[in-house]
Amino acid sequence: MAAAAAAPGPGSGPGDSPEGPEAEGPERRRKAHGMLKLYYGLSEGEAAGRPSGPDPLDPTDLNGAHFDPEVYLDKLRRECPLAQLMDSETDMVRQIRALDSDMQTLVYENYNKFISATDTIRKMKNDFRKMEDEMDRLATNMAVITDFSARISATLQDRHERITKLAGVHALLRKLQFLFELPSRLTKCVELGAYGQAVRYQGRARAVLQQYQHLPSFRAIQDDCQVITARLAQQLRQRFREGGSGAPEQAECVELLLALGEPAEELCEEFLAHARGRLEEELRSLEAELGPSPPAPDVLEFTDHGGSGFVGGLCQVAAAYQELFAAQGPAGAEKLAAFARELGSRYFALVERRLAQEQGSGDNSLLVRALDRFHRRLRAPGALLAAAGLAEAATEIVERVARERLGHHLQGLQAAFLGSLTDVRQALAAPRIAGKEGPGLAELLANVASSILSHIKASLASVHLFTAKEVSFSNKPYFRGEFCSQGVRESLIVGFIRSMCQTAQSFCDSPGEKGGATPPALLLLLSRLCLDYETATISYILTLTDEQFLVQDQSPVTPVSTLCAEARETARRLLTHYVKVQGLVISQMLRKSVETRDWLSTLEPRNVRAVMKRVVEDTTAIDVQVGLLYEEGVRKAQSSDSSKRTFSVYSSSRQQGRYAPSYTPSAPMDTNLLSNIQKLFSERIDVFSPVEFNKVSVLTGIIKISLKTLLECVRLRTFGRFGLQQVQVDCHFLQLYLWRFVADEELVHLLLDEVVASAALRCPDPVPMEPSVVEVICERG
Repeated sequence: MAAAAAAPGPGSGPGDSPEGPEAEGPERRRKAHGMLKLYYGLSEGEAAGRPSGPDPLDPTDLNGAHFDPEVYLDKLRRECPLAQLMDSETDMVRQIRALDSDMQTLVYENYNKFISATDTIRKMKNDFRKMEDEMDRLATNMAVITDFSARISATLQDRHERITKLAGVHALLRKLQFLFELPSRLTKCVELGAYGQAVRYQGRARAVLQQYQHLPSFRAIQDDCQVITARLAQQLRQRFREGGSGAPEQAECVELLLALGEPAEELCEEFLAHARGRLEEELRSLEAELGPSPPAPDVLEFTDHGGSGFVGGLCQVAAAYQELFAAQGPAGAEKLAAFARELGSRYFALVERRLAQEQGSGDNSLLVRALDRFHRRLRAPGALLAAAGLAEAATEIVERVARERLGHHLQGLQAAFLGSLTDVRQALAAPRIAGKEGPGLAELLANVASSILSHIKASLASVHLFTAKEVSFSNKPYFRGEFCSQGVRESLIVGFIRSMCQTAQSFCDSPGEKGGATPPALLLLLSRLCLDYETATISYILTLTDEQFLVQDQSPVTPVSTLCAEARETARRLLTHYVKVQGLVISQMLRKSVETRDWLSTLEPRNVRAVMKRVVEDTTAIDVQVGLLYEEGVRKAQSSDSSKRTFSVYSSSRQQGRYAPSYTPSAPMDTNLLSNIQKLFSERIDVFSPVEFNKVSVLTGIIKISLKTLLECVRLRTFGRFGLQQVQVDCHFLQLYLWRFVADEELVHLLLDEVVASAALRCPDPVPMEPSVVEVICERG
């Protein structure tokens, strides 16, 4: 048992001492086991061979690094009984066997790796041994080679010096031969047109001939060469002035002339003059395309022509000028910039003229592609000629065209809105002309709203092409900020919404109902359209705009609440004007019916007058019309006898004494006094009170205007007995039908009471009709 405790690994004998060399075996195996666990990704505590909980310095910890078998055995003898000691031995034997099994499993599983590692190490030993032998042989060979090289150099030293001298003499003779043959070479090159070769020959010999010109032979060669060079320069100038070749050939001529020593300032002027001629020819070709005949090509072809012709030529000229006349310094650069600025402004003017012809088109795709190519083409000259400002000018043109397109789309939206209103007018007039039913107001409203919204979406999609990622100018600050916020959102969308409200409000200033007046149904439709915009459409449109055009500009924009308030105010004005117009129509009928009748000599009433029936019919039609677009609204509680009340001069208790049987000549003064006292205590009726967005409020306003007009017309007339009775019958008939249209039936009662009372005050013989007779006549009517 003690031996088992003292020998945790296999191979330990029962008498082994922990101080001996064999005591290191279990410790080494535990460390190896921990390293294998670490290799296979186990925890650090397991890799170290101990749990993380116990003290690492505990000598009684079997898995610890400081395990002492003697201390452990002493502890077991002191603390454990015999049964527990035997259990511990059994458990320890089991653990030892498990550890041996684990070790064997690890060895078997990694056998191939061990074999491969062993072979690799053996091969590396062999390879290094061979390499050392080869390095030794290489060092020996290098020493031999060095020795041979030293001996050869010493042997050939004298011969090398002689060979060097002979080579120098040979090179000098070749140079002299080249100098003596130079005139003939130059002549042959000039005859063959090999001007570049001739200039290179002259350049190689110029310094030598200049240095030895004091010698007669060299002076003669120099004179001959100068004559030939002068003839060469004359031919190059002639070729340059002819201008038949392209820019590269002319640049080559200038380069050769500069190499021959011609004055750079003069060549610079001539070069720009010839370049101007070619570029002006390109401009004339572009200008000819803008003429009335033949028809101008589309804007994309025009920009392609200008980009490949003028812009490409300008790039070639700028590149050649900077390469040839770089020595001119800032003065030469400014001269080139002024040259490019002048011709570029003329090119830009032609481009703007052609772009102006596209303002009438509704499609932006071709225009944006043309602007994209125009802007891309000017990148190269803009980089070459930064001082000329060509790229900035091109960007300004693109921005100006974008702003003009926004204005064009705004005009298109306004025209579409006016066209929708024209269609509504025609639809409203068509049933009256053809005598058949047309589309309802709700359908017309839906058509107008959908038409406007579709036009707005189409305009947004069209102008969104200016901010597409593949467009070269879309990353400019203007198109990432101001174009989106102030251009699209404010100028186009907000501007159209305000324009629509202003156009709608202009119908409130139309003349009377005759002639070219606005149909009341159109006023009602527009008021509902503006109210719908206030409730939902404006917020939807602006949200759609902000999503499509990610605004990166901090400039202030119009809040949604402001636009909604403007739209609501427009709807309120339109609805108020609708009430006034419809009230005026009914008032005109009532006024004419009162003014054109002789109320003193009228016959005893037997029927309700036709105009009153017409008033009820028109009011009913208005009620149906308003109900198509607006909700019902809130009414006050109605009394049960609203339709049974009979108007008479005795309908008010305060008026009963006015027409009592004891009527005397002094009664009129008392009657006026009582009437005035009654008005003081009666509720004041505001005829033109604000109209709410519901059917009841609209009908209440129209009926108030109509009955107030009837009251004022009655006050201007004098009535006989039967005239008073006719008014009594008419008012009772109106009361039978009008009370159901208003918010408060007492309002109708008060106004009709006023009408009958006013007629009675203006009647010399105020004898009312019996209420039962009035009811019979009205029911029969």
